[in-house]
Amino acid sequence: MISVIGLGYVGLPLALQFARSGVNVLGLDVDASKVEAINRGESYIRHVAAEKIQEQVSAGRFSASSDFSRVAECEAVLLCLPTPLGKHREPDLSYVLNTGRIIGPHIKPGTLVVLESTTYPGTTDEELREALETTSGLVAGKDFHLAYSPEREDPGNPNSRVAEIPKVVGGLTPACLERAQELYQRAIQTTVPVSSCRAAEATKLLENIFRSVNIALVNELKVVYAEMGIDIWEVIEAAKTKPFGYMPFYPGPGLGGHCIPIDPFYLTWKAREYGQSTRFIELAGEINTSMPRYVVSKVAEALNSVKKPLNGSKILIVGLAYKADVDDDRESPAYVLMDLLSEAGAIADYYDPYIPVIKPSREHANWAGKKSVQWNRDTISTFDVVLIATAHKAVSYTQLIDWSRLLIDTRRPVGKLSAESSVIFSA
Repeated sequence: MISVIGLGYVGLPLALQFARSGVNVLGLDVDASKVEAINRGESYIRHVAAEKIQEQVSAGRFSASSDFSRVAECEAVLLCLPTPLGKHREPDLSYVLNTGRIIGPHIKPGTLVVLESTTYPGTTDEELREALETTSGLVAGKDFHLAYSPEREDPGNPNSRVAEIPKVVGGLTPACLERAQELYQRAIQTTVPVSSCRAAEATKLLENIFRSVNIALVNELKVVYAEMGIDIWEVIEAAKTKPFGYMPFYPGPGLGGHCIPIDPFYLTWKAREYGQSTRFIELAGEINTSMPRYVVSKVAEALNSVKKPLNGSKILIVGLAYKADVDDDRESPAYVLMDLLSEAGAIADYYDPYIPVIKPSREHANWAGKKSVQWNRDTISTFDVVLIATAHKAVSYTQLIDWSRLLIDTRRPVGKLSAESSVIFSA
């Protein structure tokens, strides 16, 4: 039996994939509601069907618990835990290291421990290793195996299947790498071995920094081209017809999700320890974090066009999730937009078919408990501005055009529907 600790957007799909492959899986989480839901065969993540959980629970291959001492029953332990940023953009490894200290006394000789959380190079073979060795009395690489294998989840993408995504794996020792590969090959079609845990950690950072930098580039071009009267979306569509040397990235109201807004800063923080600066990464971060303010300026412009002030206006954010067709609102720029609009005196509401009520969180506690407005003409037409922050396919944009007084589109779902409409502004 193996254990997957952390049954969120990464851990739950991974646990199910191992179970489907015939491995007995024990899911561990401090959230009792998640544990209870899994044991009842229910899902709390939109893109993970309850039927998939029911199938594995009924077959006896998947169960959940909050008793972390049960790692003693497992041959391998996979850590899929949050690695957020602190108040001053410093890495917060508390979830990983505290869990390492909790499970340390219960791991037995020969156990494999793998970290999947995104982090800076050195986390696995230094911090996590120390937490495990100090509490277990065992030596990593000698008494137990230690490895790092970054998650590559793509929530909401129906073509993304855990079994088919190549798995990068790095071990503390050659024996650790061999053991980790052997485990993942039971559930994943392709493993990609690298020379060390640090190389695997750096691989994940490169993947996310690549996206962050390119999104920043296209966001900057969006602003520049708008001043020139050029539609960035038209330019991207034309550019992506080139069959080589180009990959399309798309602008938006800011970055969201647990990876792209956070991971680059893990490297910038660690680089300082080596006397290195990461100017390119930090510049991309500045551009991306400035986008919500740019969007709010466009809201003010749209209101000015009808002689209304931003202060006191009712603004509806359509799409609270950070990404289309998911129910994941972590680090969503929609929250930043609502904060900025409220600070400017506007009255901010939201509509999201997948997030009926905002759950408590550290980042946006002030919005906890707020409910999505109703989707009907009478409700939508009362807002002075409707702002599309996330382009869920479940939203009827033809209705939105018809019902809105002013519509600001940051994601382009309505661009082709009614490009000449006087109610539509691009941001």
